[in-house]
Amino acid sequence: MSIIFAIVFIGSAVGFRAGAGRKMNLEEWSIASRSFGLLFMWLLMAGEIYTTFAFLGASGWAYSRGGPALYIMAYITLGYVVSFYILPYIWELGRRHGLQTQSDFFEKRYQSKGLALLVSLVGVLFVIPYLQIQLTGLGIIVQVASFDQIPRNASMLIAVSIVAMFVSFGGMRSVAWVSVIKDLLMILAALSIGIYVPIHYFGGFSPLFRQLVVSHPTHLLMPGATKTMGHTWFVSTVLLSACGFYMWPHTFGAAFTAKSGDILRRNAIVTPLYTLSLVFILIAGFAALLIVPGLSNGDMSLLMLARKTFPAWFLGVIGGAGALTAMVPAAIILLTASTLFAKNVFRPLVAPQMSEDKVARLAKVTVLALALVSFGLALRSSTTLVALLLLGYAGVTQFFPGVVFGLFWPRVTSIAVTSGLLTGLVVVAALMLTHRDPFHGINAGFVALVLNFVVTVLVSFVSPARQNPFALMEEEEGATAI
Repeated sequence: MSIIFAIVFIGSAVGFRAGAGRKMNLEEWSIASRSFGLLFMWLLMAGEIYTTFAFLGASGWAYSRGGPALYIMAYITLGYVVSFYILPYIWELGRRHGLQTQSDFFEKRYQSKGLALLVSLVGVLFVIPYLQIQLTGLGIIVQVASFDQIPRNASMLIAVSIVAMFVSFGGMRSVAWVSVIKDLLMILAALSIGIYVPIHYFGGFSPLFRQLVVSHPTHLLMPGATKTMGHTWFVSTVLLSACGFYMWPHTFGAAFTAKSGDILRRNAIVTPLYTLSLVFILIAGFAALLIVPGLSNGDMSLLMLARKTFPAWFLGVIGGAGALTAMVPAAIILLTASTLFAKNVFRPLVAPQMSEDKVARLAKVTVLALALVSFGLALRSSTTLVALLLLGYAGVTQFFPGVVFGLFWPRVTSIAVTSGLLTGLVVVAALMLTHRDPFHGINAGFVALVLNFVVTVLVSFVSPARQNPFALMEEEEGATAI
């Protein structure tokens, strides 16, 4: 417990220190004045992507679902490919037009305040499940790592309070600095568990998988321990998640913090190396099925395995790493959602003349409100961490046609993007609320995304075109209009 508290205290102190001495206007608070180089972009992107979901959800699905969990490795890899081609353009447009949020992009590109408002509301709505993941996971981590001495609800409340305070004080820069500690500890924990456990209990990786195949013959096949997550679900979920990888408001907005578009291209090349750590987390989940069978909640598997295997002090290191793994993305999500609400919802609807400084102050207050709302939802949630993530992906990926067509197809119109987005959201809601996900074996979010694309294209051809305000030209390389 002392080690857990020490790690959380050091991480929080670094977060508070990072914002000291800087004037926290909206540009500095939300996107760190577009100043991050390759190292900080790597840490920031890794901090918001490799979260409690990676730490507990991946191992939990390896434990309880089996083969379908491998979709995680596939979609993350493809997500970086997508980012290589779109994020540098988004960054350049952000620099030229002063964009700070995802909704700023939609408003500027499509000249539609209504569309920007819709994007803001949908973005805030669907990042709430992502924030729930972090808080729920953090409660599990601290409870197990403290040998049940710290109640789950108490640990969530303490952590969300700390996160809200250092985000309000230091903004995006504080989040990036805390990511330094978080990433080092997470990689250490993943490698320690994923390498030591198979050697200690089975004598190596091959004996582990041979025993798994003997005792659970279908676990590593599709659909694994499920009945509906076959190959069609796997492919559609990988494509959906890869397209939505940078459609989350916080990952989209993080692109604006870079110094240049080239930084984002390099980041897309080097960050996949971080994904190798997930291999060891998945291995830990498979090993846990043999070592600690019968868990009612698969998300507990990695920590229960660690508690059975390692001494208490090292479990404290794992618990501290897991706590920061939850706190860093929670901080980014709170910051982004609060900025979206203050700048792209409250100001246009209630106070159009509000200054940037007042928007920044409102955003900081909103951080506290959203933290409390998310905490309340996390207390009542019984959904697995991966299920929460898939719910969020199904929603935010509906932004993808509007972003890609907005960059590369001048003919697309605001009414078309709005129509496609609403179609996708209605289909997602209808299928998920009626428990038809997967839909004939296909991920419901992917079905909605395909219909979204179709509607956007058709309506673009029948609606009057407007001038593209971005008209981004590459003068030196030869005049390709975006």
